[in-house]
Amino acid sequence: CVVKMVQKYQSPVRVYKYPFELVMAAYEKRFPTCPEIPVFLGSEILHESRSDDGAIHIIERSCKLNVDAPRLLKKARVEYVFFIQKNTVNWKERTLRIEAHNETFANRVVVLETCSYSVHPENEEWTCFEQSASLDIKSFFGFESTVEKIAMKQYTSNIKRGKEVIEHYLKELISQGITFIPRWTPPPACGQKDKRAPAVGRDADDIPLESGAPGTTKEQTGSSCPPAEAVSPDADKLDADYIERYLGQLTPMQESCLIRLRQWLQETHKGKIPKDEHILRFLRARDFNIDKAREMLCQSLSWRKQYQVDYILQSWRPPALLDEYYTGGWHYQDKDGRPLYILRLGQMDTKGLVKALGEESLLRHVLSINEEGQKRCEENTNIFGRPITSWTCLVDLEGLNMRHLWRPGVKALLRIIEVVEDNYPETLGRLLIVRAPRVFPVLWTLVSPFINENTRQKFLIYSGSNYQGPGGLVDYVDKDVIPDFLGGDCMCTVPEGGLVPKSLYQTEEEPENSDHIRLWTETIYHSASVLKGAPHEV
Repeated sequence: CVVKMVQKYQSPVRVYKYPFELVMAAYEKRFPTCPEIPVFLGSEILHESRSDDGAIHIIERSCKLNVDAPRLLKKARVEYVFFIQKNTVNWKERTLRIEAHNETFANRVVVLETCSYSVHPENEEWTCFEQSASLDIKSFFGFESTVEKIAMKQYTSNIKRGKEVIEHYLKELISQGITFIPRWTPPPACGQKDKRAPAVGRDADDIPLESGAPGTTKEQTGSSCPPAEAVSPDADKLDADYIERYLGQLTPMQESCLIRLRQWLQETHKGKIPKDEHILRFLRARDFNIDKAREMLCQSLSWRKQYQVDYILQSWRPPALLDEYYTGGWHYQDKDGRPLYILRLGQMDTKGLVKALGEESLLRHVLSINEEGQKRCEENTNIFGRPITSWTCLVDLEGLNMRHLWRPGVKALLRIIEVVEDNYPETLGRLLIVRAPRVFPVLWTLVSPFINENTRQKFLIYSGSNYQGPGGLVDYVDKDVIPDFLGGDCMCTVPEGGLVPKSLYQTEEEPENSDHIRLWTETIYHSASVLKGAPHEV
């Protein structure tokens, strides 16, 4: 039985704010050995060649690494792991391509890594770096899962280290007075003197211009190419600086999942693709399992297209009944900068709203709230200068009673929860439930099985007046934002609700078309019956 396990990695674009030639000089300082990277024990040149004009330099090395899995290697009677690395530098184009693969265990494990350094497309004094890798475990004495974990752990942990090493050598060069290395120029014709300028503070002959030096090229030990600070080099690619500023701190593998899923969407979905923070929410909801996240996201995109959800903020105008009796609304933000939504559920006549408006209007209204929430998160990200990708919901249950347990009303609530869970994952940062009455456990028992475990962990429930004082709302919401009806000083414009007059209920002759789930009457889809052999013109 052959066990096949494949892991892939794709880095964001990282940008060194230094010229290509200086970055290459720093890169070469890592060879033949590098004390800054203990697992890299040394390298040996296998083959080296140059083009006639010196513009292209190819060097192939065997690199020796000490992998942190001694028992496993001893069982396989292997002391060290060897990789073959091929570096091709083009001084004329100012690019370096690094290709590496494992020599040890090559019939059982295939490790491939490709790295590239190139000039920033918008600033020729900066250098871009990209990296991709794959780990394909065919079989390994029954230890396939262990090998995969060791390899990916060491690889991702050394990505950051690789960046630090290059930055270390760049600083070392600058401290030695080397701040400029001349670019490649064609060799002079016979009888002409070479006019290429020497590096600052050092003779040109002393500067190592052989970019064939390999890095830790081992898939299992770390990046052979160090990342660096990023500035957006390409609108179709993500860079590290953008990710940290707008999406937050991600591990290397989380970055990789985001980039790979985004690339897949660009290749398969013509036209507009979801925003990066939207894609990231689906990855988080599926613990960064890229296949599961892709399936969930694609189902959601189809749903959004079918019901034209992208246009809901422009199209949906809540009926006057909702404005008066739906007891929810936006109210500043919490202490973390998340938009704050207040829902006075205990004061809401859910039975009356369902009977007067039907499920669809309530669902549409909740979808518009979620769309507005995402918009407010983007605005707060810009206002506060840090990633804000979720909002906080404060639910007041004062007044909750058995009327709220009316079966059709609970059914409508469960359906709304299901739609929101499937299409707006990881948008709720925190749910604060205050003044929970005795009947609340009954409602919670009915509702909680339909709520994702990750979402349930964000719930904080206070009964009675426990929300007041330390450990209560003041831990999450600034005191001057706490609504007046909860003992705060802030006037809150959320409607107080009340019973919906029965005169506004829908009659039996005008029931809502709840079995044909539509978000409004005119959709992009139309039905037609086409008889065999008969034409139908659209």
